[in-house]
Amino acid sequence: MSASVSVTARRIAAAALAAGALVSVVTLPASAADHRPERSKVEISDVQYDSPGRDDGSNRSLNREWVEVTNTGRRTVNLDGWTLKDEDGRTYTFDHYRLEGRATVRIHTGHGRDTDTDLYQDRRRYVWDNRSDTATLRNDRGRFVDDESWGHHGGGHHRR
Repeated sequence: MSASVSVTARRIAAAALAAGALVSVVTLPASAADHRPERSKVEISDVQYDSPGRDDGSNRSLNREWVEVTNTGRRTVNLDGWTLKDEDGRTYTFDHYRLEGRATVRIHTGHGRDTDTDLYQDRRRYVWDNRSDTATLRNDRGRFVDDESWGHHGGGHHRR
């Protein structure tokens, strides 16, 4: 009788191990999917369209008008060839710039020396209309990424 109990016990143990292995294989793809690389999201995070103080056209005043672009993901995004455009068609094109993960860059209107956190359009006139305008960000293929509107548009993000 002990030989028959031993065989039965081995069969039960083997079935339990097989079932456990099957459950592991079935759940593997789901847990593997949880570890896929996160896709970075780039967005317009803030706009200072009305330069604080008097709009006297000085470089200091021009540089107090800006748009912030944020990478909300962990991975660096190459913004080379991306554009930031106003409603009148004035366009800034990112040139050889990589935005680190979870980082923000501020694009100023006037002249300055580009750094990792501040870029300059090198313009001598204001870009963003104080009453109403839309800042539109497109990738290097011209595809819509994000926009921010103010004034008659009612403000906020508008997806296109």
